[in-house]
Amino acid sequence: MAFSSGNTGGPMAEINVTPLVDVMLVLLIIFMITTPLMHHKVPVELPQAKLDKQSETAPPVPPVTLTVKEDGSVFWNDEPISRGLLESQLAVTAQRAPQPQINVRGDKTTKYSVLKELIDIAQRQGMRKVGFVATKER
Repeated sequence: MAFSSGNTGGPMAEINVTPLVDVMLVLLIIFMITTPLMHHKVPVELPQAKLDKQSETAPPVPPVTLTVKEDGSVFWNDEPISRGLLESQLAVTAQRAPQPQINVRGDKTTKYSVLKELIDIAQRQGMRKVGFVATKER
């Protein structure tokens, strides 16, 4: 128990660090004992990873841009396209290796249901990478 000298019954402003030091020393001893035991006793030869050099040198595939106007008209890389032709074009594109990304652009006033319909068509045809294009907020 610590008593303050010169203070008339007020609380002490010093922290007793002796219990903290005791706990830290016990933890240090425990870690010193358990660290040598953590070595693996059974040697295992792990497989080595081999990088595919061909995929590194392959040029990146340009993305396909689908643009949708407010009236529902669809453009494939800035060329007008019908819904039927869009499905067949997406099916052909989905078979390419590596598969390009589909970027969907829409007017500010285009309804989301129209965009969702295009995304659903793309996913049904097997497209895995479908994203939105937007402008940065200033």
